[in-house]
Amino acid sequence: MKPAHAVLLLLCFCLSVCESTSTSDTSQEDLVEKKCLTEKHTCLSCNKVFCQPWQKCIDGTCVCKLPYQCPKNGTRVCSVNGKSYPTYCQQKSFECLRPEAKFLKTGTCTGEEEFSVSLENEKGHSEGIVEVKLVDQDKKMFVCGKSWSITQANVACLDLGFPLGALDTQSRDRHINSTECLHVHCRGFETSLAECTFTKGLTNSSEGLADVVCYTGSEVSPTNDSFQCVNGKHIPQKKACDGVNDCGDQSDELCCKECRGESFFCKSGVCIPKQYKCNGEVDCITGEDEIGCEGTGHPEIKGALHMAQEETEMLTADMDAERKWIKSFFPKLSCGVKNSTHIRRKRVIGGKPAKVGDFPWQVAIKEGEKINCGGIYIGGCWILTAAHCVRISRIRRYQIWTSFTDLLRPDSQIAVQLVNQIIIHDKYNGATYQNDIALIEMKKHPSRKECVLPHSVPACVPWSPYLFQPNDKCIVSGWGREKDNKKVYSLKWGEVHLIANCSKFYPDRYFEKEMECAGTDDGSIDACKGDSGGPLVCKDANNVTYVWGVVSWGENCGNSEFPGVYTKVANYFDWISLHVGRSRISQHNV
Repeated sequence: MKPAHAVLLLLCFCLSVCESTSTSDTSQEDLVEKKCLTEKHTCLSCNKVFCQPWQKCIDGTCVCKLPYQCPKNGTRVCSVNGKSYPTYCQQKSFECLRPEAKFLKTGTCTGEEEFSVSLENEKGHSEGIVEVKLVDQDKKMFVCGKSWSITQANVACLDLGFPLGALDTQSRDRHINSTECLHVHCRGFETSLAECTFTKGLTNSSEGLADVVCYTGSEVSPTNDSFQCVNGKHIPQKKACDGVNDCGDQSDELCCKECRGESFFCKSGVCIPKQYKCNGEVDCITGEDEIGCEGTGHPEIKGALHMAQEETEMLTADMDAERKWIKSFFPKLSCGVKNSTHIRRKRVIGGKPAKVGDFPWQVAIKEGEKINCGGIYIGGCWILTAAHCVRISRIRRYQIWTSFTDLLRPDSQIAVQLVNQIIIHDKYNGATYQNDIALIEMKKHPSRKECVLPHSVPACVPWSPYLFQPNDKCIVSGWGREKDNKKVYSLKWGEVHLIANCSKFYPDRYFEKEMECAGTDDGSIDACKGDSGGPLVCKDANNVTYVWGVVSWGENCGNSEFPGVYTKVANYFDWISLHVGRSRISQHNV
């Protein structure tokens, strides 16, 4: 494990809220995807979750950004190392690299600040009732039981030096002289309670005070009824896939077939707390948690207003709100959204022609007078296609035709581009079609720094193989031949669905990591000869189009027993970004 990754494991309290109970007897095997578990996903797996603003996604893992890569706007904060930082993001980025730089407070450092967490107990150093001394207060105060959950408990134990967080949390009745206590609200990614939001509350005998048992490992013995977290922590099976980050590294919520209780299920197999639905921040990488929210209000905001009525005073800054605000400064990549809409038709083979503007990312790769392959515009001067479609030795013979649909009736919007370079994947295997992917860079106009394609729109490049799932509907398009090998002169398209377990159709020839299958139950829609290199595109919950596959190979066009096979583009995100530049295609986790 690299040192930076070891540090990041301490920053993994990412997503969790108040623990909820479930009476379900559903076993772990029924809810958890075993194949996914072998990938050992945690809150650092940007194939499953978004990285924090002070992190970036590299090779599927959230790693530390350098401080200068953070947005410059934000609130100045003070660190426990006595240094002031221009923004919260910069402080967290520095802490990510050097753990001694934990957050202390907002504002500049004066040298007199001190924040502390301690446990009042009679049973040892790892459990007890939580006491907190805030930076600008002289005395310690107890934490109210009402606002205490596994989220807060995990952060408190991490603050106290227990890297795996909390084993258990509960409230105890206790007689104290003061009628006041502290409500604390954490998101779960914090490494110190100092980052959480404190408000002044009133003690309530029915709710008690916050109590915690930190996880040491010695008190837990693995059983058949326990779930092993990636970090080595053991929790009850019934706590997996309930939307609550009991593990601390979120590994109990990232490989779920469905969710328990009232938590929200993301299509990517992630369970998030129900409070994150329509909270104004996209938490599912697939985006559906913020769909259909108009007029419903934001539960988090309503909850905050409700708490504000009960609590007399906010005692610390809201750093979660600061984090969300920092995210608003990230550059927004424009891709996958076209101006025109079209009516869905049912075929590529035998289908009706596409209209100009229907597929503004589709290009034709022309060699001489023939269109032998298609390609996908992904931005700048770059085209994505299949490796078997191009030869570097023929570079001068290729032309890229954009805004083009009909070979017999060319449209005035057609733009013809020459090719500057061809990059074929270095591990392309022409015999097995593994890594059947290539990049084409178009030549720039002498007077321009970039390629300008007025009527083209880039398709988004997916960074995660979990954005779309089997049975999702997608679209394939191209100028490929018909079933009877009849030549086609106009661009056609059709709707297909993604197919799981494609090895049964192509035993010993289908490589799941690098390939994707798609087709229809009756085989009526399929890619065929001449469609190679063209796009298989899928839309997310926000109608943003991703190039999910590149038409690669298959047998017997239009036969349901031989679905089309596509190069799985998400597997090549880092390879693509290496050549075209990460900022050009990184829609998320930049």
